[in-house]
Amino acid sequence: MTAQLPAEAPPPAALPGPSVPALATRPVAAARNGAAPPPGKKPRGAPRLRALDGLRLIAALMVAAYHLGGRNGEIAQAWGSSPARQFPSLHGVFAYGCLGVQIFFVISGFVICMSGWGRSLRAFIASRISRLYPAYWVAVLLVTAVFALPWVAFEALGPSDVLTNLTMLQQPLGAKRVLGVCWTLWAEMRFYALFALCVILPGATRRRVVLFCAGWTLAAAVAQATHVPALDIVLMPQYAPFFIGGIGCYLLHRYGGRDPVAWAVVGVSWLIGQHFAVAGLWHPPSANAFSHRSAVVIIAVVTLGFALVLAIALGRMQWANWRWLTVAGALTYPFYLVHEHLGWVVVHGLHGGLRLPSYVTLVLTVALMLALAWVLHRWVERPLTPVLKQAIDPRPRR
Repeated sequence: MTAQLPAEAPPPAALPGPSVPALATRPVAAARNGAAPPPGKKPRGAPRLRALDGLRLIAALMVAAYHLGGRNGEIAQAWGSSPARQFPSLHGVFAYGCLGVQIFFVISGFVICMSGWGRSLRAFIASRISRLYPAYWVAVLLVTAVFALPWVAFEALGPSDVLTNLTMLQQPLGAKRVLGVCWTLWAEMRFYALFALCVILPGATRRRVVLFCAGWTLAAAVAQATHVPALDIVLMPQYAPFFIGGIGCYLLHRYGGRDPVAWAVVGVSWLIGQHFAVAGLWHPPSANAFSHRSAVVIIAVVTLGFALVLAIALGRMQWANWRWLTVAGALTYPFYLVHEHLGWVVVHGLHGGLRLPSYVTLVLTVALMLALAWVLHRWVERPLTPVLKQAIDPRPRR
């Protein structure tokens, strides 16, 4: 039982960014020299970026639409036929849902730069591990247990592969994956490692972050040109522009919208990112293909993702400040983990067993996965995340 990635799609996010805290300051004067705000000067507070929470959930729902109605594979087995027959009008739209991954990566670049700024390396590592692993461990064990039930039509992995999956390193180790979406977590982990070594460890400043973005962009281009596998694994040329673009958006958020260098970081990242999105997702029209994605629409979706994160960064989305968006953001990661594989089981039961119409089945499946995500957030993430964080970094917080 392995979830198949979109063969033509570059691998989401992640996806799993931290919660979106308030930003302490926008030191425009300090932007010129890359320094932190002057000591003794009280930083200007900013409201929580709830719109970013909402955008994360939208990206997750895009990916869910792709997995449940925008591709073939195991989901066709769950429906009993190709999703193209189940959703004759919308399957082509659902096929663009995989671009939610790229939006996840832009958001991740923004949030990791924001949450990591001013943290020690140990605190950053504790934050990332405690955020990623509790819900992930439970999701791996839950999917394995459900797939092992005799009446479930999908095959569970063997114990060795399941145990390897608990490390979140199954992809580089060559083990089969319990969760198909875990490849995005592997991309996120490599981004965290690069950011921690190059920015967190020496200390975050504007100058250092800009050099990190420029250096990673150039190095990723070299990796793409040389086709050296080790460089490709470390530098991720097909995903790097989305993470870097998110970092550029955060620089605009922190230092103000008149920073030409930050705008250059975002602009170059968008130009490179749309190239990789089209190269990975577009193919000539073919009668044998599940769907045909237009290059223009791919570019438009990538552009919209960058534009929305930019709008949030520049304060244009402050009107979207509803409290329920915080809950939506909290549900995104557990929903992302469980929606695909357990979604197959729910679709098979509702559509194949109860004979519910396709669109009703799709809506109910997403609703049930969101309910399960709330359970994981309430009973797994909330109690275990602070315990795990304290165990890794027991120093008192300031």
